[in-house]
Parts: sequence; structure tokens; C-alpha cells
Amino acid sequence: MTQLTLPAGMEIIGEIKPGFERVLTADALALVAKLTRAFEPRRQQLLAARVERAKRLDAGERPDFLPETAHIRNGDWKIAPIPKALECRRVEITGPVERKMVINAFNSGADSYMTDFEDSNTPNWDNQITGQVNMIDAVRKTISLEQNGKVYKLNDKIATLVVRPRGWHLDEKHVLVDGKRISGGIFDFALFMFHNAKEQLARGAGPYFYLPKMESHLEARLWNDIFVATQTELGLPQGTIKATVLIETILAAFEMDEILYELREHSSGLNAGRWDYIFSCIKKFKLDKDFCLADRAKVTMTAPFMRAYALLLLKTCHKRNAPAIGGMAALIPIKNDPEKNDIAMGGVRTDKARDATDGYDGGWVAHPGLVDLAMTEFKKVLGDRPNQIEKQRPDVEVKGAELLDFKPEAPITEAGLRYNINVGIHYLGAWLAGNGCVPIHNLMEDAATAEISRSQVWQWIRSPKGKLEDGRKVTADMVRAMIPEELSKVKQTVGEGASYDRAAQIFEQMSTSETFAEFLTLPLYEEI
Repeated sequence: MTQLTLPAGMEIIGEIKPGFERVLTADALALVAKLTRAFEPRRQQLLAARVERAKRLDAGERPDFLPETAHIRNGDWKIAPIPKALECRRVEITGPVERKMVINAFNSGADSYMTDFEDSNTPNWDNQITGQVNMIDAVRKTISLEQNGKVYKLNDKIATLVVRPRGWHLDEKHVLVDGKRISGGIFDFALFMFHNAKEQLARGAGPYFYLPKMESHLEARLWNDIFVATQTELGLPQGTIKATVLIETILAAFEMDEILYELREHSSGLNAGRWDYIFSCIKKFKLDKDFCLADRAKVTMTAPFMRAYALLLLKTCHKRNAPAIGGMAALIPIKNDPEKNDIAMGGVRTDKARDATDGYDGGWVAHPGLVDLAMTEFKKVLGDRPNQIEKQRPDVEVKGAELLDFKPEAPITEAGLRYNINVGIHYLGAWLAGNGCVPIHNLMEDAATAEISRSQVWQWIRSPKGKLEDGRKVTADMVRAMIPEELSKVKQTVGEGASYDRAAQIFEQMSTSETFAEFLTLPLYEEI
């Protein structure tokens, strides 16, 4: 086993495989330790503030725009200029940090590629460190792979790299500083910055990030302060780092201006992270007797609360000269059924056409086979322009109540309930086996979509409105009876696997227990 030189007070309890020493160098780990000691207390305070806020929401409080930051919302300010490499982001492809997927995403024809250490990646030790190795090779264009007699390597023209570290709620349990687990996000960010920022600048781009799961502008301020400290530490000009924030919690939707303002020297806009956003709404209003959403498939971007969110995000960004990036079309090509494939592709086309026509500067896809289709829809509207930030939307006026106009409430169907159970078991089983990005029923599922499935079942059991369209009340016993049946269907698709039996147990526990688990990935992380 390779011996590492660790900073004083740091302990690594993950296996150091050959090649890991390229990432876990003494100087890189010193940066991790320094940032941890400087900022971990604030992360813990912010996580505690989340818990307090959640209690108030459970007790019936409704969020609204903050009176104390009205001067920021009403002020006339803009974010710092966007670097050339981030001006054109009509299509962004996303996916985990697995080597073959990294190469295929870079080569996909998308303008940018968000490589994901977060929701589409199981954050086991091996994935996190090999992901960093893959990034070091990708930035230097030396990444390649030989598999089943085929060689994968980068094309001359590749997508611009944007990296998503883990959210504030996730720890890195394999690294302790002064006896305590560190932040997964700081770990992912610091290692990437240390090894790649200067190399990226030398090659005409820079260190660009996507920041997930934030619930307030104070959480954005923490990231901004980490950026400032890291740039100082590495001798980089302030403002070198650029970050796009995913607005994927209902609370962040009320603080979009403030989030842009906190990161204004380092901002590259906002993204409408729709799947996590829906999950966040269910989670935050899970005890509200008047809140109950219909089948997952019925909650689309045209639902009133989603439409209000999408338009407010667009208007807020363009007012501040910031890019507005649309969310993920989770549909993927269906190779063996041309008829179903036409319907799925039509869904993606409609989604991207709506975003482009509204004024968005780009949108996400989860599969290389969708890049051309999405690009076509954006080019129809943008032509040769890299973005449409000049498209201001003075006509859009979104009130707080519109962000909370949660519809549709019906139908809730037995098929929809079974779908949620099936997807939940299938995804959790794959995640436990090390794969966080899974095609299920012709959709690309990641942690966000699985969270909707799990939280809906929990809420339908508890809400007086949680009734199937035939009048039956959704109950814990009904769900428990369906779980073995859906587990058996999952196994017919994927084969036997101990991780799926365990996944069914976890799904049952999480969907029927009295208390609601904040994130399904937290208990799962303890099992890998």
C-alpha cells in the first residue's frame, strides 16, 4: 500500500490504491485541511440553521422573500463579466465521473459538460478518488480507455468542463481532520482546484463549478468565502473561479437575487434543477395537510408552481447579466421501440423549445444521443448568438404565493404508486452497488428523481389527500404489500442481487417510518 504524507491532524481511512497518490499529495491535502479548519464550523452552523428552518415549516410557516434583503433585490447591480469559455452553454450534458462516461460526455458535441461528484455518482471512496484521477487526465487531454477492444479518447473539440462537488449536507467519511469527518464538497472542490485550476487557465478556460442543494444566500456566501481563500492560497486572481448555482430547493427560489449577489465576483448564473426542486417542495411541506402532489409523471414544468419558478429564475438571471440554464430532460433514447422513442424525443424537443422560447440560454441532457436534438431547438431561437441574456422579461411578475401554488393534486394512481416503489428499489439497489446514474423505464434516474419517488410515497401515506383515484387511501400496509411485488419485477429486469433486497428493506423503512429522513443518500452512505 502506498504511503501518503498527511498534514498534522489528518487521518485517511480509505484504501490507498495504486494511482491514488497522484491525487492525495501532501500539498493538496494541506489545502483540504486548511479549508476544513477555516470553514467547517460555519458549515455546521448552516446545517443546524436548516434543521431549525425545517421545524418552523413543519409547524406551518410559509416561506417568502426576505424583507431584510429587499435592497439587494431592488438594487441595480450586475455579476462580474462571464469568461469566454462560459458564454455559450446552449446544451450541457451531465453525468458521473466514471472514465468512459467522462470521455463520451466531452466528445458528445455539447457546449459544456458537468462532471458530477454528486447526485449521479455513488460517493464511495473509489469513485471519488478515481473521479479526481479522471479529471487530472481529462484537463490535460491525456485521458483514454481501452475496453472490449475499443479505444476511447478525447476528440480535438470537446465540451467546456464544469465540476459539481457534493452539497453541504454530505460528509467525506474517509477523511478526518482533528478527529472529525470533513465536508464532501470542500474535499471534492479543493482537490480539483489544487490539481487543475492553473492548468485550465493555461489552456484558455478556468475552474468552473456547479453548486448544488443550497437553501439560502448565507450558504452561497460560505462558498464565496471558500473561493476567495482558495484563490489566495493558490496565487490565483480573485474572480478566477466561476460557479453556477442550482436552484433546486424551494427556499433558494425565494433568495435567487441574493445568491447571485453573494457570488457576484464568481457567478456564472443559475440553473433550474427541477427534479430536486420538486423533491424539496415535498420535503418542506410534508406535514402540510393541504399539500399533496399527483403522480410524479404529472408534475411537469407546466405545473403552476414550476412555471412560476422557471420564469422567476430566468428574469432574475438576465436582469443581472447572468446566464439562465434550464433543467434536465430525464428522457433517454429508446433503441428497441421506435414508436416509444418518437414520443420520448418529442418530450425532450418540447421541453427544450419551451426553455429556449422563454429566454433560457441553455439546458441539460443526460445522454449523448440527445445533444443534437436539444441543440437544434436552442439554435432555432438563438441562431448564431451564444446566449440570449439580452432577452429581459419585464412582463414576468412572480409573487411568493405563485411559487407555492402546488398543483396538480390529482390523479394519484395505483400505477403511479407502484412506479415510485419500483424506481425507488431499482435506484437504491444500483446506488448501493456503486452506480449512481441508472436508466430505469426509459428515464435517466439519479438521486434527485429517486428522492421524489421515496418522498411522495411517505407523504401520500400521511396526507388526508393521499388517496388513489379509485378512492382507496394510500397506507403503510398497502405500500408494504406492494414492495415484494415490485422487488420481484426489478429483479426480472436486473437479475438477482443482494443490494436489491437491501434496497427494498431501506425503501420500506424510509417510506413507512414515522420520521422523514432528510436525504436518502445519508443513511445509504453509511452502508457503502
